[in-house]
Amino acid sequence: MPLALSLLAVAVFAMGTSEFMLAGLLPDIASSLEVTVGTAGLLTSAFAGGMIAGAPLMAGLARRWPARKSLLGFVLVFAAVHVVGALTSSFPVLLGTRVIAALANAGFLAVALATASALVAPGQKGRALAVLLSGTTVAIIAGVPGGAVLGTVLDWRATFWAIALLCLPAALGVVQGIPTCPNTCEQDTTNPALGTELAQLAQPRLILVMVLAALVNAATFGTFTFLAPIVTDTAGLAELWVSVVLVLFGIGSFLGVRIAGRLSDQRPGQLIAACGPLVLLGWISLAALAAHPVALLVLVPVQGAFSFALGSTLIARVIYEASGAPTMGGSYATAALNLGAAGGPVVAAATLETGLGELGPVWASSILVAIALSIALPLLRVITPRVARQQATR
Repeated sequence: MPLALSLLAVAVFAMGTSEFMLAGLLPDIASSLEVTVGTAGLLTSAFAGGMIAGAPLMAGLARRWPARKSLLGFVLVFAAVHVVGALTSSFPVLLGTRVIAALANAGFLAVALATASALVAPGQKGRALAVLLSGTTVAIIAGVPGGAVLGTVLDWRATFWAIALLCLPAALGVVQGIPTCPNTCEQDTTNPALGTELAQLAQPRLILVMVLAALVNAATFGTFTFLAPIVTDTAGLAELWVSVVLVLFGIGSFLGVRIAGRLSDQRPGQLIAACGPLVLLGWISLAALAAHPVALLVLVPVQGAFSFALGSTLIARVIYEASGAPTMGGSYATAALNLGAAGGPVVAAATLETGLGELGPVWASSILVAIALSIALPLLRVITPRVARQQATR
């Protein structure tokens, strides 16, 4: 894998940390800016909405720019709005910075996914995606708990400064490691028209894998968002264990993404067929055994591994199916990922008011995966590209 992909993963790590870090900071932000915790929660919603809308919008605006210029611009905007966020005492201004940060994040990830596909051989897109998504999983492992600790020791503004500083080596990496034109500049001048690339969204197979990717990632992030009450209320562990469980989930996610990255290019069908039922079984087992601390600590990293292996494989399939949209395909994958990341917690939150209590999100994740499997398994040969099936049978 080219070094440039690892440098892009550094930026994905910084942005992933920013996306997830607010979960533990909302009470402090609400107190500091004199708003309710519920109002402060709009910061998370604004970021999620910006990510979903921003992926195709920013990719469309940047499609004629050199990749290095686009990526650098998005990183610098992301850093700048975190500086503004760290300095402001106005909640509306902070809310605005989250929207702009999300647009920059979405644009960066969309262009990075397209760039990663251009930097590697045609049959290695899954491995390239795994390198990029490892930045997100490392954010779960280290960035989110680290941000929570930094916010506790200093205050919530310190985490915003930390994100801005993390963007600097990422920007340097983009300048030093990303070629102006991945592969050849001739390829960039022959990209299809925007209308042609948008027309790819009418392809049934692309729609199918986008829906499946959104469902699986909704299940993952739905439970991940509400792990804290499961740890403290259901399992009866001290609050210190929340960070431990989040780190375990992140470690499992990292391993799942990296292992799947080595298999998803040639054997996507086998990976989906194997991981899908295991993910469903894992959510059901977690719901049934979460009250037992040892079982919880074992199941969480295993579930993180299988969930991210399945989710990243489906995201890679989006990239493959959108091959006719070389500049916009990354935004389709980004939109599918973030539809899940934003929609999953909404569905999970709705279950908290039912008799299921804090285990409601886990049961919701089970249902979302069951729906995905009921669609995916009968259509497995449709999801699996012909080339991958031929290679797998050799």
